[in-house]
Amino acid sequence: MSNNIIELIDVSKNFRGHEVLKTINLEVRNGEFLTLLGPSGCGKTTLLRLISGFEDPSTGQIYIGNKDVIGLAPHKRDVHTVFQSYALFPHMTVYDNVAFGLRCHGYAESEIKTRVTDSLKMVKLQDYAHRKPEELSGGQQQRIAIARAVVNQPLVLLLDEPLSSLDYKLRKSMQIELKQLQRSLGITFIFVTHDQKEALSISDRVVVLYEGEIQQVGTPREVYEEPKNLTVAKFIGEVNIFDSEVVATTENAMTIQIDGVQRTLNNTKGFKTNDKVHILVRPEDLRVWDQSEVTAAETQDMFPGVVEEAIYQGSTVDLIVRLKSNQLLSSTEFFDEDDDSLQYTLGEPVWVHWLPGWEVILPFEEEVENAQS
Repeated sequence: MSNNIIELIDVSKNFRGHEVLKTINLEVRNGEFLTLLGPSGCGKTTLLRLISGFEDPSTGQIYIGNKDVIGLAPHKRDVHTVFQSYALFPHMTVYDNVAFGLRCHGYAESEIKTRVTDSLKMVKLQDYAHRKPEELSGGQQQRIAIARAVVNQPLVLLLDEPLSSLDYKLRKSMQIELKQLQRSLGITFIFVTHDQKEALSISDRVVVLYEGEIQQVGTPREVYEEPKNLTVAKFIGEVNIFDSEVVATTENAMTIQIDGVQRTLNNTKGFKTNDKVHILVRPEDLRVWDQSEVTAAETQDMFPGVVEEAIYQGSTVDLIVRLKSNQLLSSTEFFDEDDDSLQYTLGEPVWVHWLPGWEVILPFEEEVENAQS
């Protein structure tokens, strides 16, 4: 398996006749931070449980460290799971919680002391060794759960939405700490979340799951900027989707029409005349101009609309613009030295535009329902 620490081959899982996971093929690289991302019910936690050994697959093979682990008990798989609830023993001190697994394996107390102390230093909680879990904050309890996991020196650490119960500020802080900890340990982390921003901010690669199937595997930049289909595009952040048809092509370009306006775009995927396509543009790539900012000549390939809503967000203003066709578009406008006011009034006529190359073009498919987190 070369540099892969885990490999899943044709893995599926059925519960009472319901197919929760459908033919999963996945390679997890040694030492990477991999995130399983998807809405509730997509199968990400089930996939984690199959890797950990708490569930058996209906079909397929699972290899961990080049070893076939089908039928192998969780404690024999050289992986460790950090659960959403942390599952700390309330009657034990922090030290004893971290030492518990080592004592179960019969390690000498001298080695236990060294490894527990090193693990607590790693999560910056060595001064809390003699406290009980109830005396710690949520973030501290989470770090203790991680210390208890890494003290066993597993090949892979599995984290099942461990940050979901934390408040926003602490959650952001813990995301940074988790990534730094993973780098310092050098072991593989597999992290489960339904939070797109969280997945993009901490992962080396992201696995996007939807209805039991892998939709795309890639770096955060790849899944955000180059979604493979509408499901990924609509789940990873916000996106404006224009349904269109190719009206003409040249060797490297294509002309499409939206709301009676023709645009010439790059044609890197070999679309042909009369092909139906989706044009995807992220809100931050959409530009909105008021009537005084553009000339008549500049508006030839722009779309007229009116401001439906303007939402001040501190460093940005989020706009909702309604086109003549009644389609609503989202735009994120950033304050800068060229426009430090971003003042818009409801009902104000505006022009909408994006630079060629900032769009993603996908073959037409029936609209999927918005994935809900």
